[in-house]
Amino acid sequence: MQSTRNNLQVLFEDNHLLIVNKKAGDITQGDKTGDKPLSEIVKEYIKHKYNKPGNVYLGVVHRLDRPTSGIIIFARTSKALERLNKMLREKNIQKTYWAIIKNKPKKEKGTLVNYLKKNPKNNKSTAFPKEVPGSKKAVLHYTIIQKLENYTLLEIDLETGRHHQIRTQLSSISCPIKGDLKYGFARSNKDGSIHLHARKITFLHPVTKEKIQLTAPTPNDVIWNACN
Repeated sequence: MQSTRNNLQVLFEDNHLLIVNKKAGDITQGDKTGDKPLSEIVKEYIKHKYNKPGNVYLGVVHRLDRPTSGIIIFARTSKALERLNKMLREKNIQKTYWAIIKNKPKKEKGTLVNYLKKNPKNNKSTAFPKEVPGSKKAVLHYTIIQKLENYTLLEIDLETGRHHQIRTQLSSISCPIKGDLKYGFARSNKDGSIHLHARKITFLHPVTKEKIQLTAPTPNDVIWNACN
């Protein structure tokens, strides 16, 4: 189920959920920039489509970094939000990412385990091999799924959800994500994006219990298009 309005690509919607494919550059929720967040665009979409008077309820279940694209789940009821939050805590929502990176990891498949510490001053995390004060354990599993001329495409499954986790951990093995200046890539992408995409999501619907499995199309650019 896909529909597009106001540049909003809706992957799934019912009375409880609305799942969209976020564009790189959109912010999930309002921040100090004052830019219009995706949550407001989604509220406007619901208000217009269902002709709703007054305020529209929308719960933000999780976020994606501004330069990242891909799947974001919003809850349309407080019951759905409460249950989805519990599912996230209990790791019952499976998220798979695609990342286009410089260099190639030594192994075709691997698991990265680090301890990440966030620095709020520069909004950046640092990866340590062992636990340090204030750090949190971060685990991801990657598989090389395509070798491009100058880059490598990885599929990544997260075991933990830490601040800038994929960006930090890949940078720690000298495989920064294309366009990610903050974590060691040489140049930024022209549009300010990075080549990290929340590609797939699998979970049981919090109310109906049906299995939801969605794949978000990658952004339309030369390098992403080479991966499809």
